[in-house]
Amino acid sequence: MALTYYFHPLASYCHKALIALYENDTAFEPHFLDLQDPEVRAAYARISPSGKMPVLRDDARDRTVSEATIIIEYLDLHYPGRTRFVPDDRDRALEVRARDRSFDLYIHEPMQAIVGDRIRPEAKRDPHGVDLARTKLRTACDQLERELTDGTLPGRPWLLGNDFTLADCAAAPALFYADKVQPLTDHPQVAAYLARLRARPSYARVLEEAQPYFHMFPG
Repeated sequence: MALTYYFHPLASYCHKALIALYENDTAFEPHFLDLQDPEVRAAYARISPSGKMPVLRDDARDRTVSEATIIIEYLDLHYPGRTRFVPDDRDRALEVRARDRSFDLYIHEPMQAIVGDRIRPEAKRDPHGVDLARTKLRTACDQLERELTDGTLPGRPWLLGNDFTLADCAAAPALFYADKVQPLTDHPQVAAYLARLRARPSYARVLEEAQPYFHMFPG
């Protein structure tokens, strides 16, 4: 099979690109990674020297593609399907990419900082850093709530309207895990958007496959 996807079913950025693969029923070979295994980690280092996930290997084109956003754009370019993740219209494409970066930098990143602190030894935890991450996360969710409320963002059914895009792929795992560490109870529009994302067949499948691993999530 031409495409091999290296990932862990619990990893949030792995969810992001996996949604895109499932959206278009793209044929690929899933390669589960247990990076706690030294042999697996050593073998994977030859594919991804940074050790980061996910990675897409395309043997047909002899390309190794890292970073979830780039993987999705690569699929859109070389393995297009019924769902186009980045619009052809350049202004709209810029908006999609801007929203993708916003979810990664202002929701996904602080969420991961909070989770990462939970798995540190207690003596090495960083309460101040966690407070900063929570503030950053809350500020981003407040802004998203305002934009969904005042119509700056359609949010119905998807973030930018009728088309499911890269921005929605980014939003799904970012908001799903953010809700675990800082519940969206004060953000009803964001919570409703997350509910629609969770019901999307592609993300519902990702979550179903991750279910056996959720007990590993710290909190």
